[in-house]
Amino acid sequence: MSQPLPPILLVDDEKNMRLSLSAMLSEDGHEVEAVESAEQAEQLLAKREFLMLITDAHLGGISGYELLARVKKRHPELPMLMITAYATPKLAAEAIKAGASDYLPKPFAPEELLLHVSHCAERHRLISENAALREKVTSGYTLEQIIGESQNLRDMRDLIKRIAPTNATVLILGESGTGKELIAGALHSLSTRAKKSYVRINCAAIPETLLESELFGHEKGAFTGALKQKLGRVEEADGGTIFLDEIGDMSRSLQAKLLRFLEDGSFSRVGGNEELKVNVRLLAATNRDIIQAIRENQFREDLYHRLNVVQFRPPALRERGQDVCLLAEHFLKHFCGSLGKPVMTLAKPAAAKLMAHHWPGNVRELRNVVERAVILSPGPQVQPAHLPDFDHETKLRKGDTPAGPLPDSLDEALAHFEKQLILAALERNHFSINKTAERLKVTRHSLRYRMLRLNLKTDGGPDGDTDVLEK
Repeated sequence: MSQPLPPILLVDDEKNMRLSLSAMLSEDGHEVEAVESAEQAEQLLAKREFLMLITDAHLGGISGYELLARVKKRHPELPMLMITAYATPKLAAEAIKAGASDYLPKPFAPEELLLHVSHCAERHRLISENAALREKVTSGYTLEQIIGESQNLRDMRDLIKRIAPTNATVLILGESGTGKELIAGALHSLSTRAKKSYVRINCAAIPETLLESELFGHEKGAFTGALKQKLGRVEEADGGTIFLDEIGDMSRSLQAKLLRFLEDGSFSRVGGNEELKVNVRLLAATNRDIIQAIRENQFREDLYHRLNVVQFRPPALRERGQDVCLLAEHFLKHFCGSLGKPVMTLAKPAAAKLMAHHWPGNVRELRNVVERAVILSPGPQVQPAHLPDFDHETKLRKGDTPAGPLPDSLDEALAHFEKQLILAALERNHFSINKTAERLKVTRHSLRYRMLRLNLKTDGGPDGDTDVLEK
């Protein structure tokens, strides 16, 4: 259901004209505030919102022309229509110069006035819809959407809160699926630019030949197919924030133009000579090893330093400990709701299986795994059988990629390796202590001792066997 329109402010010092126009507009479904002087109109404008202002050119006291000029300074977005009995080109030009959106000569047919009003009404609806859509786009990017209780996640949320209100350029580095876009969205939603545009561009998804035009726009005839002028996304983001995802895939020639843009917000459209300027905050992200890209001459070092005013490094999911289960429970609630199922819980063996996985696809991979489990599980619990076997995903694990933060000592490294080995064996043997001990060629007592030493909790299960869940 659409929101009701604001009233129309009508100014005319002739009582009969006020009554006549008010009746005409009211019959068309509009609320009208009618006053006889410019001074009364200014008082009302200071108190409430109006759809438009309709004024006669000649008023007692301040004239309609002066009223338009005053209102234009204080309310530049308000559409204004002047009614005049003297429709000369000169007076029409003066009305437009004073701030009128249009003018209407007397006498006029009711349909002419109603047509002007309908245009203003449609404009108001479009502006309201645009504001609602903009709010919807950024509503999912709040600090609360960055879920996790690990220390590195808490530190990152604190840093977001400190950096968001500033205009600092931000560079977000991290693996694919770690939530770089969530960080950028949260920075915008907590900034002073939150009510302005938030524009996102995936530099890897747009062909190199079109990326410059997408970013900075182009003039008519700039290249084959440029049939008309096109505004760039930086102009769309003026006053707000622009997020360049996968900036590591941008060509060096465009990197040079972006570097110039970052200096003072100035740029030129493709095929144009006019220098334009906008006020935009820039956030950038990449999953590439940016230092290696600089060494290979694929990314400009000066651009890196210009972007790297503040750096965020969202941790990989495998480095976040119990956040895996916390996120899994969050996604369970989400997908149970969207698929119309009762809310499920995560069985302990299923949680242990999730904890044992390396998560090369990070949070994005976990989200897909949980969605699959909700679809397959009859409820009320997700069991290991409802999860993938992760055979293909395990092959994605690169041998030179550490499974977590680098240990500080050899003892820590050995303990970490032992923990991963036991978890993997438990997963392969469906979390049976007996079968896992047999597979690892150790006694059941020895395996349980090692698990206790490595903080792997055991709970008695059926048939004297054990379910396992990492603390």
